[in-house]
Amino acid sequence: MTDRVLLAHLPTPIEELPRLSKMFAGPSLFIKRDDLTGLGFGGNKTRKLEYLAADALANGCQTLISTGAEQSNHCRQVAAAAARLGLGCILVLAGDKPQKNQGNLFLDLLSGAEVVFVSKDQRDQALAELTKQAHAQNRKPYQIPYGGSNAIGAMGYRQAMRELREQGFAPDWIVFATSSGGTQAGMLLGARETGIQTKILGISVDKPADKFCETVAGIANAGAGLLGQKASFHAEEILVNDAYCSAGYAVLTSAEEEAIQLFARQEGILLDPVYTGRAAAGLLDLLRKGFFKSDETILFWHTGGTPALFVEQYSERLVISE
Repeated sequence: MTDRVLLAHLPTPIEELPRLSKMFAGPSLFIKRDDLTGLGFGGNKTRKLEYLAADALANGCQTLISTGAEQSNHCRQVAAAAARLGLGCILVLAGDKPQKNQGNLFLDLLSGAEVVFVSKDQRDQALAELTKQAHAQNRKPYQIPYGGSNAIGAMGYRQAMRELREQGFAPDWIVFATSSGGTQAGMLLGARETGIQTKILGISVDKPADKFCETVAGIANAGAGLLGQKASFHAEEILVNDAYCSAGYAVLTSAEEEAIQLFARQEGILLDPVYTGRAAAGLLDLLRKGFFKSDETILFWHTGGTPALFVEQYSERLVISE
């Protein structure tokens, strides 16, 4: 099943990062701009939603329902996709309802989503109950997993690797933020199909590598099965670095602050405080440690998330008073 509804502005550009490359005097740095996929401020989830939404429409569903954190980029793009396709949208967000609607939450509401706040430990139960309720109301819900990460969602980054090949770019490394596993699983599927010989390194924003690699392998193998291919991805072959997530999910440390400021001030590129900021912090640390060879080419895959910059808890720390 690989039906697709077009939602994203593709292909996203690949840009050189000359000032950062010079600053770190090592490998050549490039960035793929999936923050520019267009839908509702863009991001990597739009690629997944092209396939998930197609599946929803094929099954006659009328409401997209999903879950995430208060500042979930995934939920923002689910809400935008629902609006674009004329579907209803219910979002179950973990945490207390904030006093102000900022960043992604503001955009969820602007797109017309119904937002329900629950505690993190009640999220799955609430999602199940709301889905059941929507069925009873004949709203024909389609439940999208956390992060859009399942076999269908992974097709988005399988296609993205085909796009990368068509752009004629062959980096030695791809480095990006990884959390729910679908992006990395799709990249692995696409790399195998296209023959792209690149190391795919996920910087974990919130999970230990050992169990997370099993998650990625599971999604990739499910995706292979969906395509009628042999399921042959193994956790021990998957590259995930979990050295930068000890502070906890969505916690802005000095490392993320530095990375966000450097990308903004050296290259005019905006990262987010939760995902790409943490992944870029990991990339910069690895560059300083000489992890990469000086003649290698590194592609940092920007997965979006920019609206979270406008949440006060982050913006007040990132702006330096003169």
